[in-house]
Amino acid sequence: MTLAASTHTLAPGVTARLELPPHLFIGGRAVPATDGATIPVLDPATGRQIGTTAGAGAADVDRAVQAARAAFAPDAPWRTMTPIARGRVLHRIGDLILEHADELAELEVLDAGKIRGAARGIDVDFAARGFHYFSGWPSKITGQTVPASHPGIHVATEKEPVGVVGAITAWNFPLLLCAWKLAPALAAGCTVVLKPSEETPHSALWLAELAIEAGLPAGVLNVVPGYGPQTGQALVEHPDVDKITFTGSTVVGKAIARAAADQVKRVTLELGGKSATIIFADADLDAAVEGSAGGIFWHSGQTCSAPSRLFVHRSVHDEAVERLCRIADAMRPGHGLDERTEFGPLLNAKQRDRVAGHVALAAEEGATVHRGADVPEEGFFHPATILSNARDDMACAREEIFGPVLTVLPFDDVDEVLRRADDSEYGLAAGVWTADVSTVHRATKALRAGTIYVNGWGLTDPAAPFGGFRQSGYGRDLGPESLEGYLETKSVWTFWG
Repeated sequence: MTLAASTHTLAPGVTARLELPPHLFIGGRAVPATDGATIPVLDPATGRQIGTTAGAGAADVDRAVQAARAAFAPDAPWRTMTPIARGRVLHRIGDLILEHADELAELEVLDAGKIRGAARGIDVDFAARGFHYFSGWPSKITGQTVPASHPGIHVATEKEPVGVVGAITAWNFPLLLCAWKLAPALAAGCTVVLKPSEETPHSALWLAELAIEAGLPAGVLNVVPGYGPQTGQALVEHPDVDKITFTGSTVVGKAIARAAADQVKRVTLELGGKSATIIFADADLDAAVEGSAGGIFWHSGQTCSAPSRLFVHRSVHDEAVERLCRIADAMRPGHGLDERTEFGPLLNAKQRDRVAGHVALAAEEGATVHRGADVPEEGFFHPATILSNARDDMACAREEIFGPVLTVLPFDDVDEVLRRADDSEYGLAAGVWTADVSTVHRATKALRAGTIYVNGWGLTDPAAPFGGFRQSGYGRDLGPESLEGYLETKSVWTFWG
């Protein structure tokens, strides 16, 4: 298969994946949707169809949940497997991801519009790291002895898996977000029904097959691509799902929380953001500008923690804006399989038009708009964009745009900028660029966000928790903290005296 946009011949394994019949993955095998429903999958860089996925309905979700529940039975292989053996399975999943890294990266380019180098070096590698990291945890999940003030009684706690987990992941990091959800859930001993986005399903379906190859028992991981209002809602509302973990928009997250509340179902939500970064007068301006531009233009701004609000001290504001505009002008847009490409498309026409609407509104409200290099006519591209002369009350400074649009705002003193930067309904990430350690400590204390970056931006690690404050969600992915979301605590009282 050759793509006209990139003149790149796909790896045989990728072509084979795209040519598979549309399917779900339930009970350890590929199966069609009960009603035969299918959904086209498009390449965002061309707008052309590259494959077809099955679209799960309520009956398919029920099949998947039943398979997960059966795999969670007390005498099922997953429940009786020793912690060390369970860890070996997780580690092997990570190894298999790396064995197929180049092919998985190409799938991420075709499904999500990524740049191949980034998909290989970040999405795929970090997905493998997630499984490798959490593979060490099954043998380290422990309770504790409780010093209860009762004679003749021994009290201890035990940690047990919460049960069947419904995991709903977003389209911007298809494989990586699967790892973020699956690795800790499986490490805790849970079983999972995963709903990836219907627009980016291929890597999740392949991951399920790799998990079986790694030794994961059938039914422990089930994958049901489909539309949110049908598949996602059926999963959230299913009475035999014990926990929902979701990454996506704040609007959808709120709806999930309301639906889960009816069944007192546990929920972890990683939602939207409007992350602020601050460049102080004493910062290394070269590093700060490059880091800020990289943060917002990476994956065309389609990251929930993207630093889309940039506060710059007035003394260096104009120079920073000029440098940012030069970076936008120099970025080369194109297909992610083209080695020369530095800047990819948005996911679909809806996203592209939404971003364009935000930029048009910013211009109407008085912001100065600088658009970077021209983008291809085909596909769902939007140029890298800098908005200057903006105000805090403008929509571009308050609403999540989820595209390659950076709003630049001047400030004069520390107290002012910390107040303004924290004036947001979101709290996913924030950053500061400064050489003054006292400013660092003031800022990290004042900014209410789940992740604070100092003189850098955007790294993650499976050992470091990730999540937000306020309307950016609750609970955490990654790190030891994420395991708690998949565990129940049981107190055991033994009367011996």
